[in-house]
Amino acid sequence: MKPLPFREVKRKLEAAGFKEAGQTGSHVKFAKTTAAGTRTAIVPKHHDVAAGTLRSILRQAGLNAEEFEAL
Repeated sequence: MKPLPFREVKRKLEAAGFKEAGQTGSHVKFAKTTAAGTRTAIVPKHHDVAAGTLRSILRQAGLNAEEFEAL
């Protein structure tokens, strides 16, 4: 997985059903309500989101890399 711009991460999370739920400083919270509960993913609003950070975001969102790339 390679670093992606914040705009691209935001677009893909929104395509997966997440909505922007708030912002604290330079970090944006995305939330999605499912039958199992609410999933939240915190994304730093940086020019490029690092690969390790992106893996953590996918873990929080309950997505795998293949699903994320397909969005």
